[in-house]
Amino acid sequence: MEKTLRLTYVLQALGVAIALHGAAQAQEYPSRPVKIIVPFAPGGSADVYARFIGQRLQDALGQSFVVDNRPGAGSIIGSDAVAKSAPDGYTLLLMSNTHTVNESLIPNKPFQLMRDFAPIAPINSADLVLVAKAALPANNIGELIRLAKAKPGELTYASSGPGTPYHMAGELFKAMAGVSILHIPYKGSSGARTDVLGGQVDLMFDAIATMSEHVRSGKVKALATTGKSRSAVMPDVPTVAESGVAGY
Repeated sequence: MEKTLRLTYVLQALGVAIALHGAAQAQEYPSRPVKIIVPFAPGGSADVYARFIGQRLQDALGQSFVVDNRPGAGSIIGSDAVAKSAPDGYTLLLMSNTHTVNESLIPNKPFQLMRDFAPIAPINSADLVLVAKAALPANNIGELIRLAKAKPGELTYASSGPGTPYHMAGELFKAMAGVSILHIPYKGSSGARTDVLGGQVDLMFDAIATMSEHVRSGKVKALATTGKSRSAVMPDVPTVAESGVAGY
């Protein structure tokens, strides 16, 4: 039901955007395939959402919506491709809060967020989960903090790249918990996830939707989620704030 409601919102907003170009154009759109550029690697939550929405837009509008993954530079490469495309509605961008973070981290971008993009609709909002490799001798946030303080700079956490939500979640945790954990950036969340599952990296903040099956299988341990309340998907996993890091 939740996904259906979000999909309806996207379709309505898309219809409004088309209407702005005139009734005649609205009747014809889309007359050819539409590209959805995802500025992140395949396999991550952004990729999953884009393919979910693209398929349903294709079913509803009778035209192909093709997902094009263009990762790199913390979403800059894919986003710049959309900024430089023709403003005709046939090249769409799946954005995330990485884009708003980049406004502060990367001031000299080849595009301007508010000038070069027109928003269509929000798609999804979800909490993250902090997972640890199965062999890490920490089963909750308290044990993780004690371990990190005993071994400053020795533990590692993976992210999908600088400025991404996974990176910001990790840095916020480090600052609020008073620990030193080494950040290992990847070009996408799938690569980061693979190395955490394989035990090469100790920790990762990841999307609950993409990590929940690995938690259930025992490949990683869920230490905490990032929301104000527990996730309905992982009701037995406490929040970071509930686990002792107040205000997270």
